[in-house]
Amino acid sequence: MEIRAQDVLEIIYMDRNGALSQRHIRVLEAKGRLLKAYCYRRKGIRLFLVDNILAWQPVKSARDAS
Repeated sequence: MEIRAQDVLEIIYMDRNGALSQRHIRVLEAKGRLLKAYCYRRKGIRLFLVDNILAWQPVKSARDAS
């Protein structure tokens, strides 16, 4: 399955320090190795390296993401 703009996803993400986090995001733009998304956990727009997304799955609805 391809990640597309407006998809709402649950991801397991590893930051540059190796710390893991579970997040719900709404994809705004997927470009190359970067994913620009609204992060419901941080309540703001974030950039994610695709290589650091260890797992992802679609969320059924935006209401489930918040």
